[in-house]
Amino acid sequence: MHKYRSNTCGELRQSDVGKMVRLSGWVNRVRDHGGIIFIDLRDHYGVTQIVVNPQMDFYREAGHWRAESVICFTGKVVMRSPEAVNSRLSTGEIELVAAQMEVLGECEYIPFQVATDEDTSENLRLKYRFLDLRRERLHKNIVLRSKIISELRRLMIEEGFLEYQTPILTSSSPEGARDYLVPSRLHPGKFYALPQAPQQFKQLLMVAGFDRYFQIAPCFRDEDARADRSPGEFYQLDMEMSFATQDDVFAVVERVISGTFKKFGKKKIDAAPFIRIPYREAMERFGTDKPDMRNPLEIVNMSEVFKNSAFNAFSGVVKSGGAVKAITVKKISDKSRKFYDDMIVFAQSAGAKGLAYIVRAETEDKSPILKFLSPEEIAKIKTLGKVEPSDAVFFIADKNEKIFEIASAVRTELANRLGLIAQDIFKFCWIVDFPMFEADKETGNTAFSHNPFSMPQGGMGSLLNKHPLDILAYQYDIVCNGVELSSGAIRNHRPDLMYKAFEIAGYPREDVDRKFGGMINAFKHGAPPHGGIAPGVDRMVMLIAEEPNIREVIAFPLNQQAQDLMMNAPSDITPKQLRELHISINLPKTKKEEEAVKGFLDRIDWAVKNGRPREEIMQIVKTLQAYLSRQLDGQTIDDIYKNLEKYEKQNIASAKS
Repeated sequence: MHKYRSNTCGELRQSDVGKMVRLSGWVNRVRDHGGIIFIDLRDHYGVTQIVVNPQMDFYREAGHWRAESVICFTGKVVMRSPEAVNSRLSTGEIELVAAQMEVLGECEYIPFQVATDEDTSENLRLKYRFLDLRRERLHKNIVLRSKIISELRRLMIEEGFLEYQTPILTSSSPEGARDYLVPSRLHPGKFYALPQAPQQFKQLLMVAGFDRYFQIAPCFRDEDARADRSPGEFYQLDMEMSFATQDDVFAVVERVISGTFKKFGKKKIDAAPFIRIPYREAMERFGTDKPDMRNPLEIVNMSEVFKNSAFNAFSGVVKSGGAVKAITVKKISDKSRKFYDDMIVFAQSAGAKGLAYIVRAETEDKSPILKFLSPEEIAKIKTLGKVEPSDAVFFIADKNEKIFEIASAVRTELANRLGLIAQDIFKFCWIVDFPMFEADKETGNTAFSHNPFSMPQGGMGSLLNKHPLDILAYQYDIVCNGVELSSGAIRNHRPDLMYKAFEIAGYPREDVDRKFGGMINAFKHGAPPHGGIAPGVDRMVMLIAEEPNIREVIAFPLNQQAQDLMMNAPSDITPKQLRELHISINLPKTKKEEEAVKGFLDRIDWAVKNGRPREEIMQIVKTLQAYLSRQLDGQTIDDIYKNLEKYEKQNIASAKS
């Protein structure tokens, strides 16, 4: 018999009754029933009930083992009595009567219960993630993730793709987020960057003639956490295709995504091909470029209705360049005043100045704003908003740069409060025809709105003859239930187009050669038309597992402050490591630290004005330098103050004498 186990804890069945077996696992629960001790023994595969009878020499010992200790039991498989059968367990018909017990690993204490899903602070869970991962739900999520990744690989290989690896240490490039930088010891003052995506490398593979590439790629971006975005790193199904059109990319993605969600998801799924919505239409109808298509509510532009209205709160916004948007909700005229008041409070929390509404009851219209509107305006509202008896229509008025975000939030909140979002389906859509450029919010300068390596629709003609903000690109996103799974594009593979596109975005030719020299040079040696996309693996698993937070499907995630509490990262490094890298630390100063620096400077000023010897002044300077570089040998700010005061008293005494 194997030293540790002959079977797993999820394997034994009625057909194994009478066998002598050995099981090893974690103590899930211990129960003492009238002298007989029952232990639920858990491993990766399941749970088996162990019976320890009082006559066994390890009986007293067994009753005192803490949960999560690792124990090995050897014994005989027996049938449970009919009333003791546990139908919730795959092993629920049998139990193991222990003849031998060996402790393999004792658990000293547990900071939270593992056998139950009781509420525990996230920071505590992440600090003891190895324990958290033993919990059934989280354990199943990570197993599901592994199976989904295996399926994605299988489907991609079936589609004719081959998996290639790309570098982790590379150069920094402007791809939309902050880079994680790695200093070079061999090249002082220079840095590598961890890849935000394998963007340039996968395109270079196409130039190299590899035709169809994919990998489960780790990506690194220094950006803030969200429910659907883990800070630090994430994984994506990165793919690229040569001689491919946008339709070719869509067809592959739809087959792979549909196959994966059908196999592992518990919900219905939209049939391919998925609907395609131009970016500007998505913004007008839904207020967002990642709409949840399960939500039946849509946004309507009512600006023309209120352009010359006597209702100044709306007409003033339109005349100043803003807009008025409306959302019609069917059959809610019976809702209480509190419902509408609560929606106003929500809209204000989302940044709106207010939220107006009109309720069309069976016999009359009701609204605080009716007295400001003409009959013609009310009629236009009903026509444009398709407002029928028993419906209500909500209005948002604001500046163009704010109104889409506010209207989208109100649309989502209305659907959630009214239970309009179907919970039994995955609904996908493509968002297409993104603008190539946008105006920078801070400077007003023209900047890339999406991927800078995208092919402009219309080619050089568009770049030369159209206003930059009117140029569309072959860029696209795939969205599922309001979650953006991925962005992609047909690539700009022509150097002349790339130079011109970057010129419009404010990059001179020499900057393009410096930042993207490898790719530009490759394109000058014969590049095929190519395109790709990179669906997020973490987000796909999150949706399939029906988890609200992406950290629940990642084995070892960072917390919201981008910290690994278990491994204590990020952490300090030693002065020796800093010296090897030719790096000094310049931390932002606290108020107390600023006061300390001022104190040093005042002391130096005093010493100079009083003609103190140069070596005395340099001693203060060196102390200040040490403080600023944090090379203080454990001294605190207060320690330095005391040392300086002692030093100065000696100087003053010396001066007086």
